[in-house]
Amino acid sequence: MLHAGAFAVLAAPALADQPDTTARNEALVRAAFDRWATGGSVFDGLLAPDVRWTIHGSGPVAGTYESRDSFVEDASVPLFSRLSSPLVPDVHAIWAVEDTVIVRFDGAATTTSGAAYENQFVWIFRMEHGQVVEAEAFLDLVAYQQVVENNEPVTE
Repeated sequence: MLHAGAFAVLAAPALADQPDTTARNEALVRAAFDRWATGGSVFDGLLAPDVRWTIHGSGPVAGTYESRDSFVEDASVPLFSRLSSPLVPDVHAIWAVEDTVIVRFDGAATTTSGAAYENQFVWIFRMEHGQVVEAEAFLDLVAYQQVVENNEPVTE
């Protein structure tokens, strides 16, 4: 009995922190998406430098990226460089439980050829110390690849 009581006393602070952790992580992700919706970057400050980002599915961009730089250069830039307008997120829901945050959103933009690009996304984040350390992304990779293959990148 003593062990159970000691465990309850030791676990109480951790259990009390759960709502704070959940609320803090949800607020950080919501603020990042709000910045993105108004022209900022969703990734600045949110992704840890050593984030492990996995894009599920099949196709050239599917796979696991072992850093923020790798993910941005190898997965984001090929798409974003072929858009003539910013990809604007329309967030449907953000769910958070402790260190896990799930975002369901749609994104729309115009490609460099003038065509519409629309996609639906689910991103699942694992947070540590206010940053995403692991991410899983689900999206229509055929739509992504069509933009990459059928549009010229913007030249700077």
